[in-house]
Amino acid sequence: MASSSSTHMIPSSSSSSSTFDSHSRWSWDVFLSFRGKDTRGNFTDHLYRALNRCNIKTFRDDEGLGKGEEIAPDLLQAIEESRIAVIVFSKNYAGSKWCLEELVKIIDCKEEREQKVIPIFYHVDPSEVRNQREIYKEAFTRHEENADEEKRGKIRRWKTAMREAGKLAGYDVKVDSYESKIIDDIIKEIRETIPLVLNVNENIVGMDSRLERLISGLEIQSNDDVRFIGVCGIGGIGKTTIITTLCNKISNQFQRTSFLANVREESTKDSGLLKLQQQLLDDTLGVRGQLKLKNIHEGVKVIKDMLSSKKVLVFLDDIDNQRELEHLVGKHSWFGHGSRIIITTREKYLLTKHKVDYMYEVDKLNDVDALQLFYSYAFKQNFPAKGYRDLSTQVVRYAGGLPLALKVLGSLLFGKGVKDWKIELKKLQEVPNTEITKVLKISYDGLDHTQKMIFLDIACFFKGGHVEPITQVLDGSRFQAESGINALMDRCFITISTDKKIEMHDSLAQMGKEIVYKECPNEPGERSRLWKHEDVCRVLTRNTGTEKIEGMLLNDQFTSEYEMKFTSEAFKRMTRLRVLIVHNNQVQLSEDFAFPSHDLTSLTWVGYSLASLPSNFHVNSLVYLHLKDSNINGFGKETCVLQN
Repeated sequence: MASSSSTHMIPSSSSSSSTFDSHSRWSWDVFLSFRGKDTRGNFTDHLYRALNRCNIKTFRDDEGLGKGEEIAPDLLQAIEESRIAVIVFSKNYAGSKWCLEELVKIIDCKEEREQKVIPIFYHVDPSEVRNQREIYKEAFTRHEENADEEKRGKIRRWKTAMREAGKLAGYDVKVDSYESKIIDDIIKEIRETIPLVLNVNENIVGMDSRLERLISGLEIQSNDDVRFIGVCGIGGIGKTTIITTLCNKISNQFQRTSFLANVREESTKDSGLLKLQQQLLDDTLGVRGQLKLKNIHEGVKVIKDMLSSKKVLVFLDDIDNQRELEHLVGKHSWFGHGSRIIITTREKYLLTKHKVDYMYEVDKLNDVDALQLFYSYAFKQNFPAKGYRDLSTQVVRYAGGLPLALKVLGSLLFGKGVKDWKIELKKLQEVPNTEITKVLKISYDGLDHTQKMIFLDIACFFKGGHVEPITQVLDGSRFQAESGINALMDRCFITISTDKKIEMHDSLAQMGKEIVYKECPNEPGERSRLWKHEDVCRVLTRNTGTEKIEGMLLNDQFTSEYEMKFTSEAFKRMTRLRVLIVHNNQVQLSEDFAFPSHDLTSLTWVGYSLASLPSNFHVNSLVYLHLKDSNINGFGKETCVLQN
């Protein structure tokens, strides 16, 4: 019977995208057909080992282990499911009925399944195979002895298949040939035929336009230079899916391909960077198990020395610090002409610092694509079930075009009734989904203290506001606003719109608010920032505010049938209050109202009810004052007016 052997590799599964449908036919990259007694212990074994080292999934038919003329069903299936058939024609190949049956099946698959066939003429002349001369003629003569009509028909099929195979371009291995050089050439041809096929989630939506932009920056047609390509965006935006799809599409245009996944996570493990260097070299040199690095400094030297003449395609997914780049893909000169290095990260500044040649910032999905992606998870089809269209639109609006959120929420709601959908939607307005937050918070944890403070201020108070006054307010809080805002932009937390407004994805803003909420879930007065109407009212009416409160927003989202009256006592303990924003004209103040905080940098109070600011109002830190629609007609005697 035949036996199968294969290397450990990324499974050759694929997406259902039309671009990659052909991949699903193949369970094996290569099927090896050979006469065991001729080449099992020499050429075929060397070829098989070379295929293994290159992670080429190979089915090796150990011919001779079975008996009889009928080829085993599992062997027929293996031939059908192999992308390439390599036939080693040796002196005794035609003497094996088993080999000849394999050959017929292979030629059938060439015609019917577009299987690529590579003949190798090992110590036999191609014309002997093609025309069945000399030793091949003798073999067929023996087959024809005492053959009945049925067997003669089978022999005619053998001869026809051999004639077709003999016409194909292949490799002529003579007695004095350098077999290692020929094996290298065979491997090169096979690698160029087989793209590196990585697992891509089957629900790919909006990929064509994204790939088009990325491929334009690659300039693959140019072999005169080395190009570094940066792909950046917030967590969950689809960076890994995009480059995985790209890898499947273009890897066959390069001599070697290496895909280093989860670099951020892997590099933190024991000898993580060294192992990543080892994987890069194993993938690009095809020397798996033969080259062992001692340390990362040796790794850098070997990468520079060994890859500088090779056209390679390298993917580094999820980089988060400069050290990873410096030790894996330090400079353009490390790689041969035509090489392309693709790097994904949440940290845009790393790409700028590493001088990438082209940067692609992944944007959120548009409304049409977002709905399609959500439908594929929530309903397992590309349209909503009856009665769910409006609810689906609400979920997609909440997700804000973030692929991760659409996938997670679609999977969460799959199979649930309308009532459950409404419950989940209401819950999401209060508490963000933990699976989404977990991915986004990785980037937040990488910020320094000041950057975190700026992020939380924007998430809770300033999202959608004009950048100039917000910068002034943050500077007033000694947060080095320009540097902090640039850092948040570099890490894709925020963008600045054409009309100079700070924009932040809703999922990021909700994550920021959840971080503040968890500072003290049960008592709002113990949190650093308050923005919910009910939390602010509770703190101010019960006088439970503390020195931990740094910012407070009271809006008119909720209205009451009665006026709210706040006293100085309610603010008395808020000695670190920096930002106070009131958009509610139902708030009334006592005549002796006073602000206790010397740190107040921003006061916005629409409908301020008193005729003047308190006489002891502290303006030393104040940089922004906005009192629209107020009753104010002057300032207290001791109040200083802001100077421009």
